[in-house]
Amino acid sequence: MRYSLQSSLHGTEKSTMTLLPRSLNPRSSKRLPRWISPRYMVLAILCLVASVHGSALAGENTSVHELPSLRARAEIIDTVLEERINNVLPMIMERSDVDLWVVMSREYNEDPVLKTLLPADWMSARRHTMLVMHNPGEGAPIEALAVSRYGVGDLFTQAWNKEEQPDQWAALAKVIAERSPEVIAINKDAHFALADGMSASEYEQFIAVLTAEQREKLVSSRALAIGWLETRSESELKIFRQLVGIGHELIARAFSNEVVTPGVTTTDDIAWWLREQSAALNMGNWFHPSVSLQRFDNTEFDQITAFSNSVDENVIYPGDLLHVDFGLSYLRLHTDQQQHAYVLKPNETNVPESLVNALAQGNLLQDILMDGFETGITGNALLAQSLEQASEAGLKPTIYTHPLGLHGHAAGPTIGMWDAQEGVPVVGDYPVYPNTAYSIELNVAVNIPEWDNQEIRIMLEEDAFFDGESIEFLSGRQTQLHVIEAN
Repeated sequence: MRYSLQSSLHGTEKSTMTLLPRSLNPRSSKRLPRWISPRYMVLAILCLVASVHGSALAGENTSVHELPSLRARAEIIDTVLEERINNVLPMIMERSDVDLWVVMSREYNEDPVLKTLLPADWMSARRHTMLVMHNPGEGAPIEALAVSRYGVGDLFTQAWNKEEQPDQWAALAKVIAERSPEVIAINKDAHFALADGMSASEYEQFIAVLTAEQREKLVSSRALAIGWLETRSESELKIFRQLVGIGHELIARAFSNEVVTPGVTTTDDIAWWLREQSAALNMGNWFHPSVSLQRFDNTEFDQITAFSNSVDENVIYPGDLLHVDFGLSYLRLHTDQQQHAYVLKPNETNVPESLVNALAQGNLLQDILMDGFETGITGNALLAQSLEQASEAGLKPTIYTHPLGLHGHAAGPTIGMWDAQEGVPVVGDYPVYPNTAYSIELNVAVNIPEWDNQEIRIMLEEDAFFDGESIEFLSGRQTQLHVIEAN
């Protein structure tokens, strides 16, 4: 498909966003009757998550009252974890040709994979937590075992009795031997940090209790660990859509006169407002929000400054182009979003046409990149073809898209880095798989005639889901600049 800049300036979709209520009271959720079992409660909440997303798209106000309590959220996390172990893990283990996976961590030194396997009320590993996932094959369910002093929730069967066998390592060796696995995967990898969670001392102790034959069966869990982390379940997709929508709503409020008073408000004020609003919703931020600005001052664009809060007390004035980078954490999922706003000058009623066109160029680059998604394509191949098509369309592109999910910079293929547009070895060679999510992160350089042809960057980041056939934004995208009125 060939792309032209002219075609991108017309017919772009309108973003669908509603504003959260101004009063954010996380304590307003009502207690459920005692007769409602935890399982029915979780199913009801998951249905509510879907209905909240639907009402937001329909243009109704989303109430913070509809967000579940922390206790109810824990029930959701545990139900989703059960769904993932029962439905996602068998498929990934078979695809990776692994029949036994060992994941372990000592308290406060957690393997990033282990943290995704723990029940919601476990804040960390305890003592030395060892988990074993065994796929018996032939359609049998995954056997999830805990070689641990403490029981690890309801999903892992206790497989160590210290009174009978004081040596935890010997107990682990016995569990492995009894299952006679053909392939034993451990989280040890030189290139993918999220698949490299086993410590050096753990590895030494582990291989010491294995037989020579078992050591020959050891493999890196790279394909398994990355597949487990990157693959989303049906329930997670429903939650993800709501979470991304809430992020959009908070950005819309942050980039409005509710928060910004030109000549008074600083970029740091907006960043901390976003932190406060996230906390009011009992949501986390996996990085501190950054708010930056570009203005007619002939300042050369700097990528590092644009994504940091290194400029203290940067007061916002009419004529400024604002940028935000903001990410939420909720029910173990993460968002990563970037949008722009323009502050009108006193004599302006509309955004300057050159800035409107600049945003359209950013949208066109999004279209080009997303049109290239297909199962099996590598991150480096997707990057190269997208950059070529964008250049042919007259754009000056930079693409640095990354997977999104149980981490912000998550497991999966790296699709460029802002300082590595030629591709990234190994992590960029990983392929795109179905049921995975991405932060479509990129920028275009555009010259603005009203600013003496000064070059600016339109930096966009919107979250999307690839189902194996097509990719779509989880809750729309920005196609119009947020507008802040002058005083």
